[in-house]
Amino acid sequence: MNKRNKEKKKILAIVPARGGSKGIKLKNLKKIGGKSLIQLVAEVISESKLFTNAVVSTDHKQIKKEAVKYGLDAPFYRPKNLSGDMISDLEVLQHAILKSEDFYEIKYDYIVMLQPTSPLRTKRDLKKLVSMMENGDYDSIWTISETDSKFHPQKQLDIKSGYLDFWHSKGKNIIARQQLDTLYHRNGVGYIFSRDCLLGKNSIKGNKTGYLILKSPQISIDTLDDLKKAENLLN
Repeated sequence: MNKRNKEKKKILAIVPARGGSKGIKLKNLKKIGGKSLIQLVAEVISESKLFTNAVVSTDHKQIKKEAVKYGLDAPFYRPKNLSGDMISDLEVLQHAILKSEDFYEIKYDYIVMLQPTSPLRTKRDLKKLVSMMENGDYDSIWTISETDSKFHPQKQLDIKSGYLDFWHSKGKNIIARQQLDTLYHRNGVGYIFSRDCLLGKNSIKGNKTGYLILKSPQISIDTLDDLKKAENLLN
C-alpha cells in the first residue's frame, strides 16, 4: 500500500492548562496581543487541521469556558490529585487519553501535547512534528532549541560551602563560547507520542526519541516579564 492510500492516523491534541500557578495567577488566561494563551493554542490547532480531536485538560471552570469558546473540547475535568505542582506530564496525559478515548470511542495512534505557555508555535511547526512521526520510527518527538551560550551549563556557577565554583567540571577551562559544546533544551512548542509510548512504555520519552530543532525565537512563560517578552516577539 502506498503512502497516499495509508489510513489516516487518529491524532489527539491535549492542551494541559491547570488553574493553579505559583508565578502568575491563572496564567493560561493571560493575554498576548489581545488573545489569551488558551485562545492562541486553540487557534493554531484549528488552523493546522491535523487533529482528530483536541481537548483541554483543566481543573478550572474559567479555563474550560475559554477553551470551549475557542474550539477546544472539554469532555472531562482534571481531578484534584492530578492538579498539583509535583504532578508529572505523563500522569496528566495518561488521564486525558483514557478519558478522551472513552468519550469519543476512539483509540488514538498519536498524542500531541501543546502547552499554552509556549505561545509562539505555528501550524508549520505542528505539521513538521506530525509528518516526522508518520514517516519515521519514533516513540516520541520533542521540539527543541539550541541553548544560548549565556545559559550554557558549562558556564553556570554554583555555591558550595559558602564559596563560588563552576557547576560543570569543564567550566574552568572555557575561555571563548566557541569552546562550548552544542546543547539543546525543550521549548514546549510541541511533543508528539505514540500511544504505546505513554500507556505501554509508561514514558514521555520512550526508547527512540526524535527531535525537531526550531530556529525561530521561543519563550516559555513563567513570569510577567516573560509575557512582555512574548508580546514583543509575537509582534
